[in-house]
Amino acid sequence: MQQPKAALAERIAERRRGGDDPRALVGEMRRSVLLVPMADGGLWSVRSGGVRWICGFTDEAALARFALRHTRGDQPMDYAALLGARIVDDIVPTLGEPAGLAVDIATEDGSMFFPPVVGIVPEAVAVDAAAAGEGARS
Repeated sequence: MQQPKAALAERIAERRRGGDDPRALVGEMRRSVLLVPMADGGLWSVRSGGVRWICGFTDEAALARFALRHTRGDQPMDYAALLGARIVDDIVPTLGEPAGLAVDIATEDGSMFFPPVVGIVPEAVAVDAAAAGEGARS
């Protein structure tokens, strides 16, 4: 029996087709429970383009696709179930470097990146905070 697609995965698919409001996508991410693999006592993340990306998955099938590529087949992958809001509001600011959220990165044509910018992460850790502040004053 196939599980219903997570609401966030549906929003990502709609956004990738060119529809949907980006703010609605961010809101859905914040409300969604994401499965975040654990590695070396912390959350699984990768660095790319000067950003540390915490990897989260919308369901167990998406996590399993990732696990097949990053673990031995006989090894279980531990994970935490966290609200997207907790990841971007509470965890990202503690990392001490630009960090964002990468969702469903092992899903072909289904991934979405939430970068460390104002409106996604707290302004204090957003890489564009100074530019956003200047724009508000003009």
